[in-house]
Amino acid sequence: MLDILHHGGASGVTGSCHQLVLDREHSLLIDCGLFQGEDAARDSFEQLTVEFDVSPLKALIITHVHIDHIGRLPYLLAAGFSGPILCSIPSARLLPLVIEDALKIGFTRNARLIEQFQAQLERQLVPLPYGQWHTVVDASGMTTRVKLKRAGHILGSSYVEVSHQGARGEKERVVFSGDLGAPYAPLLPAPQSPYGCDQLVLESTYGDRRHPDRRARRATLKAAIEQALENGGTVMVPAFSIGRTQELLYELETIIHQARGPQGRRWRALEIIVDSPLAARFTQVYRELKPYWDAEAQRRLRGGRHPLSFDNLYTVESHAEHEQTVEYLARNGRPAVVIAASGMCAGGRIMNYLKAMLSDARHQVLFVGYQGAGTPGRDIQAYGPRGGWVEIDGERIDIKAGVITLSGYSAHADQEDLLNFVKRMRRWPCRIRLVHGEREARVALARELKALYRRKGREVEVINAT
Repeated sequence: MLDILHHGGASGVTGSCHQLVLDREHSLLIDCGLFQGEDAARDSFEQLTVEFDVSPLKALIITHVHIDHIGRLPYLLAAGFSGPILCSIPSARLLPLVIEDALKIGFTRNARLIEQFQAQLERQLVPLPYGQWHTVVDASGMTTRVKLKRAGHILGSSYVEVSHQGARGEKERVVFSGDLGAPYAPLLPAPQSPYGCDQLVLESTYGDRRHPDRRARRATLKAAIEQALENGGTVMVPAFSIGRTQELLYELETIIHQARGPQGRRWRALEIIVDSPLAARFTQVYRELKPYWDAEAQRRLRGGRHPLSFDNLYTVESHAEHEQTVEYLARNGRPAVVIAASGMCAGGRIMNYLKAMLSDARHQVLFVGYQGAGTPGRDIQAYGPRGGWVEIDGERIDIKAGVITLSGYSAHADQEDLLNFVKRMRRWPCRIRLVHGEREARVALARELKALYRRKGREVEVINAT
């Protein structure tokens, strides 16, 4: 079987970067992401460099544009990679926005250098339609093609099928899952399994747990916010600028649209604030990519609804406006919902809200996504309900605000969804490499996969990648 080297995202949940070795002179790279949380501390040097040889790389394939999957792209290009960068058509629209932000945060604020990098990125970018084969290697008797299929994680997310025929006629099919979404996600159709493969590289973020009924999560979100608003405070929602923010807006528009009576008037008066210029730009691109929305969202559009734009939605743009909003909400106590990055509370504007409001019992923190080990988000989630504290920017802050976690809003497939991704293939893989998960999640998923194969009388090699 073809060899696969992992340059990140193997023993942790971030920094995804996987090299499919076709032969000594030909390789493909799937994703090139930044490390976060404990992964960043463990791999702090590699974070800022690309230590592997880029000369055999014939293409970079991007599964989706979250920073833990594309954040090392500037360093990859700086190391000399000049080949094609393949991604879905929606991802090609979103990628320049993410990269511009990543460059400003961790690389340079020099406008000329950012413009030069973006121009190089545009030259190398190859947007691919879903479901069509694209040849990446055709040399020395070898033919390798790739196909992107919807992964249901964020808009534009893909899993990657690789069809390889070697110089001696040997054939192999490899699938890289990227990050798989779960059923019933707002805006996105659920991922459909491929026909089959020989080798599967499978994410395992939630490989050790099941999400609660996702179809009931809107009611849970509504109840959580109403409970928080009884205190007359702010509901702080840490959310990634792309994906989760747009899903939450979609759900909140639904709640407002359906609310009746006194509660309806209260919801229509509630300020819903997106405090992230980047999230606002992503939301605009999401609106422009309506053809990629799922059937339910399309029906709402035809009915005259605007799922990502409604009357009581406000966007905070400038830093001065951000500071004024934080001060106003912390002092005034007017009920509001604030959605701000970053999703794991590892930086971004959410940090100023947390510093100003965590120690005030009127307010609430509402987690709707995975909190990586070693991030402030994980600490707030773990210690907040016990009356603990968290350190932010060197300052110890006692957590008196309420802490609510809604796991039904995870953008990741859970254990059952991951098993179904394999189960619904017509030809099951004989080797599965588990990546993108903490050790407990990978061990639990490996156990369930082996049990699934045993029940069907089949054999499988499950590898916890390192």
